[in-house]
Amino acid sequence: MSSSAMATRRKRKTVEENEVPRPAKVPHRSSCCRPAITAGSAESEAEKARWDFYPIDLESARSGNHGPRPVRVYADGIFDLFHAGHARMLEQAKNIFPPEVYLIVGVCSDKLTHCMKGQTVMNEWERYEGLRNCRYVDEVVEDAPWIVTPDFLELHKIDFVAHDDIPYGAKGGIDDVYKDIKAAGKFVATQRTEGVSTSDIIARLVKNYDQFVRRNLARGYTAKELNVSFFNKTKINMQEKFDQTKKKMKDVKTMSKDLMNKGRDKSFEIINRWDERSREIIGSFLDLFGSEGALNRALIDGRTIIQRAISPPSSPTRASSAASYGSDENDGEEEQDEVVNHRDSIQVDEYSDDDLP
Repeated sequence: MSSSAMATRRKRKTVEENEVPRPAKVPHRSSCCRPAITAGSAESEAEKARWDFYPIDLESARSGNHGPRPVRVYADGIFDLFHAGHARMLEQAKNIFPPEVYLIVGVCSDKLTHCMKGQTVMNEWERYEGLRNCRYVDEVVEDAPWIVTPDFLELHKIDFVAHDDIPYGAKGGIDDVYKDIKAAGKFVATQRTEGVSTSDIIARLVKNYDQFVRRNLARGYTAKELNVSFFNKTKINMQEKFDQTKKKMKDVKTMSKDLMNKGRDKSFEIINRWDERSREIIGSFLDLFGSEGALNRALIDGRTIIQRAISPPSSPTRASSAASYGSDENDGEEEQDEVVNHRDSIQVDEYSDDDLP
């Protein structure tokens, strides 16, 4: 993870840890549907003419028992590089009293801001329009004063001023520009969003100056428009090419590693297939050509048949014939003796029967 991403995560965590409780329900406001009106305009005067402005104390405002008109709350600032901290502060101010708050936001001009605080990134028109298009704002006071006076409160029919409670000093030995407002009981405090500020955003830009210069040069801005010297432009271009080459080399290395891994896996697969196939081929070969194989058995059987065909049985000899003849005579004599013996036994039986009394 890059250092900038880690820094952003830390900032987000800081904001979450300092989470300001949000209201469960934001009442319907016409300012959500159109830009906020400008103080001094016909719309602003018509809004003030709608109501009978009687004093509202802090206790009545907090309880909501202050009659039908909305509580008019004023919040002021520079609002340069309008960011999440600004939006969250205005959200608090808009919902600080029930049931409805009419939020007026004062924005200081470029001339006053440059004199009292320093250079801004955005000009006054950009800052005015940023506030006019914020959903929580009902009315914008352009060229707002640095210090809020009773006359200013009366002019804009302001009931309370909203700001964080940290003392805000000014030139001329002023310790806190809201000191008199606090003493009059017309001040309500909002909570700051820690870790988010205009100064912090500018610090990020300064820290990553080369990166943002390269970014804008790549988007078509000229070195003159960015107030970059020829030497710095050359250095930045060289650095950009170096980073691009480094990125390409890294991509090629990653691709090569992936291809090697894929090739290795494919090789293992091919080797395993060949091993299985070779075992099948060897088994088939042995079944056919082995000592107990079908081919060997066929050769042996064929050889036996051929030998029998070529070599018929041998003729009998004289000795074997005589032996055979002698055995035949003996067999005949034995048969003749058996017949004679059988006949004699019959005669004996017959004689014995006649001699019986």
